[in-house]
Amino acid sequence: MSTIPPAPAQFFAFGGDNARGYSTHGDVLVNKTADGVDLNVIWNEANQVMSAWNRKRTALAALISYPTIAVGDAIPQTIGGDHFEEASEYGEPQGIATAPDALIVGYNWRDWDLATRATWKFLRSATAEQVYDLVNRAMESDNRLITGTLLRRLFDPAPVLNEMGQTCYGLYTGTDGITPPSFAGQDFPASTSHYLVSGNTALDPGDLTDAINQVTSKGFGIDGASRLIVLCNPKEAEIISTFRAGQVTNSVESKYDFIPSNSSIPYLTSETVVGQIAPAEWSGLEVSGSYGPAWIVPSYFLPQGYIAVVATGGANSGVNPVAFRQHANSAYRGLRMIPGKDQRYPLQDSFFQRSFGTGVRYRGAACIVQVKASGAYEAPTWNWK
Repeated sequence: MSTIPPAPAQFFAFGGDNARGYSTHGDVLVNKTADGVDLNVIWNEANQVMSAWNRKRTALAALISYPTIAVGDAIPQTIGGDHFEEASEYGEPQGIATAPDALIVGYNWRDWDLATRATWKFLRSATAEQVYDLVNRAMESDNRLITGTLLRRLFDPAPVLNEMGQTCYGLYTGTDGITPPSFAGQDFPASTSHYLVSGNTALDPGDLTDAINQVTSKGFGIDGASRLIVLCNPKEAEIISTFRAGQVTNSVESKYDFIPSNSSIPYLTSETVVGQIAPAEWSGLEVSGSYGPAWIVPSYFLPQGYIAVVATGGANSGVNPVAFRQHANSAYRGLRMIPGKDQRYPLQDSFFQRSFGTGVRYRGAACIVQVKASGAYEAPTWNWK
């Protein structure tokens, strides 16, 4: 970016005998911080940091989502429904139709912005660290906005409409008349829900097993293209770490042992671990251990009293359940820093802007469990942003 040098202060003469001029606050041009750092240098560096930030979304958000510019997608509702038939001498074989039974899933769209509101007087007196702090706070807010919005879409069953009138779904609810497609000879009732209630005031092994079975029975997380993870608050992760095969919790016998990952604190045991131990970290996130086929991924981004079993293909994989919709024009993607009204000194009243949308594409690729004694599932009232 080229830098326009500051113009000299202007003096305006008024009529009559008054030949003296006046300089107003608006005529004073600020181009350096109090410690001598050029504001345009800060602007350029901030834009470079922004570019790096756009390439590295939060690890948690990337594991449950994938980027797309589509307004919606047509998802086939019949998996593996085509069959060969025995050929006859004169007959024509049955043709394969192009996704005749598909569900249109939409992705919504919203624009967000945030302003620095830095006046020239602030910039004149501020140090470079104080000015950089404004940028850092904006990027941290963007981090929470994206991660929180994607997680809310996963945990909230309520559908919304996008600007094209398409429905933006959560996971299967069992109440919207949409039945999961058959898989591997299994048919599912229209009441199938991927939002479960534990039936107890404390998490037990049955809750994990039920959620895992809901996902794998729909064909997700059972091949090399994806992996099952359990997203939960560290409080729930601590409870899961106590589960042992054959032991009973809330009258439910555990089917698997919790096996600590390589990141666990060293301890002595006479037991022998058979099989692969979960890594200390995966895709930039801590892994506390494994329970059956799933790795336990604790995060304070997750609300207490809930767990989410998710089939993920890794960061930004196309098989991840939640779509992260971006603008078709690449110039409008990512976190953008827009200069203020004085283009020569863009940090004055500059704006941070982000536009994106969400929607669940694979409604069976995750399952949420709310830990409560009775009643219907309720989305968490967690301050996601």
